[in-house]
Amino acid sequence: MEISNIFWSASLEELKCGYIQENDSFTCLLCGERIEKGIVYPYEDKLYEAERYMRIHIEDTHQSVFEYLIDMDKKLTGLTEHQKNLLSLFYQGKNDKEIQKVLGIGSASTIRHHRFALKEKERQAKTFLALMELLKEKDEHAPAFVPVHKTATMVDERYNITQDEHEQFLHKYFSEGILTRFPQKEKQRLVILREISNHLKTDYNYDEQELNQILKGIYEDYILIRRYLIEYGFLERKSDGSSYWLKK
Repeated sequence: MEISNIFWSASLEELKCGYIQENDSFTCLLCGERIEKGIVYPYEDKLYEAERYMRIHIEDTHQSVFEYLIDMDKKLTGLTEHQKNLLSLFYQGKNDKEIQKVLGIGSASTIRHHRFALKEKERQAKTFLALMELLKEKDEHAPAFVPVHKTATMVDERYNITQDEHEQFLHKYFSEGILTRFPQKEKQRLVILREISNHLKTDYNYDEQELNQILKGIYEDYILIRRYLIEYGFLERKSDGSSYWLKK
């Protein structure tokens, strides 16, 4: 299962922890790193059991679950940049006067107003989650949607893709692992690019020649594919093009 599927299927408690527990392992929801149970892991001259080592991995690789979530796209969090800044300062433990000085806006009472507004947003979110959970029990006609990949740069109607559509697009444009043509419609492009990204290794840096060789084996216009992988948020690169890697 793709990490985006695991991420969006996780419970609230699992999201807060940043990982899920399976029969024989723990899996990081933020990058897909898998830590096997029953193994002792060394870190900075100490040994740790699997679950503790997973928490160390999150701290070492992602700083914290909070930092990872707050950096996600606005369409995925529903937060403005101003709200993100406020939440980050609250998370750092700063009081209202300190935050007012950092942001240089209003007064301490203005910050308290923002706190109240965010609490209201929390109450609304809880109500909405309860409604959607209850709806799942009754709505027999709801289609299964493909989860939005967590590194999406712009979430819009292109991501309104059902599982059935996903399979249809793959069947239409791929033949024995080769892309026969690159679709014009963005919704279909998204499915194609997501499939191509699955052929790339995570936690690995490709040089341009190596990446081009892989993409050329999938589609003749590999430069086009490379550009769109970056544009759609699947791939990241150094500014000089010397290194490429899958975004987490």
